[in-house]
Amino acid sequence: MPELPDITVYLEALTRVIVGRPLERIQLKSPFLLCTVEPPISEAQGRVVLGVRRIGKRIVLDLGNEYFLVIHLMIAGRLKWITRDAKAGPIGLALFEFPAGSLLLTEAGTKRRASLYFVRGAEALKAMDRGGLEVQDIGLPAFSERLRSESHTVKRALTDPRLFSGIGNAYSDEALHAARLSPLTLTGRLSEEEIARLYQACRETLTLWTERLRREVGQGFPGKVTAFREAMAVHGRFRLPCPVCGSPVQRIRYAENETNYCARCQTGGRLLADRALSRLLKGDWPRSLDEIE
Repeated sequence: MPELPDITVYLEALTRVIVGRPLERIQLKSPFLLCTVEPPISEAQGRVVLGVRRIGKRIVLDLGNEYFLVIHLMIAGRLKWITRDAKAGPIGLALFEFPAGSLLLTEAGTKRRASLYFVRGAEALKAMDRGGLEVQDIGLPAFSERLRSESHTVKRALTDPRLFSGIGNAYSDEALHAARLSPLTLTGRLSEEEIARLYQACRETLTLWTERLRREVGQGFPGKVTAFREAMAVHGRFRLPCPVCGSPVQRIRYAENETNYCARCQTGGRLLADRALSRLLKGDWPRSLDEIE
């Protein structure tokens, strides 16, 4: 799922190509993409995009007069800019046509989770905000208070949109590795020093990757938005060496997600139990990194 750095770069690219331009036409391939009925989506056509912004992981197009188009890419949704002189090909889930080109919304796979909302009014837009704090905009006390406001594993807390905004599976893995913390540590058991490390790691990780993606995109449009990047320390790097200690990166699988971590750097060498494999292996499940090296 595109997270804060990816969405930020999307917004900057969208500012270059659609802000100040009229949205001439909207083509929807799937009726299930649009999650609102009032106002009718036809009222979005012809309106000028006055600005773009982010609410959590949602992209908001401000069409003026308190009309807003809200795009939620979910896990596999992506945006692509197609110039007028290029072949559009299949329209994917939706095509937003502008004078200089079209914004294409696609979604990989067969599951349709990406969504589009057309709302009017500040209150309607505010209702889509899950309430998560922006880590880059708050101080350590506010971060600490929100982190401890509910009892969760620290991984779950960081990715909960009600607690923190824009952080998902990938960058929570990277921040936890940088902070040298186990993803399964309960938030109530974190010391003040550990929370301070995590706060700093979150801010630095998000800044680092936003700048990297900006350099990669330049003045173009993001063409490769992915949660798996070679320069990442642990996320998506199962069995590859940790860049800090060289130990193989480990993972925990659950549902459709996985958590990646370095046992040497984050858990004192202890392997965290993968539910499926630990049930299968039972007593043969290795307890430490030393048992498998």
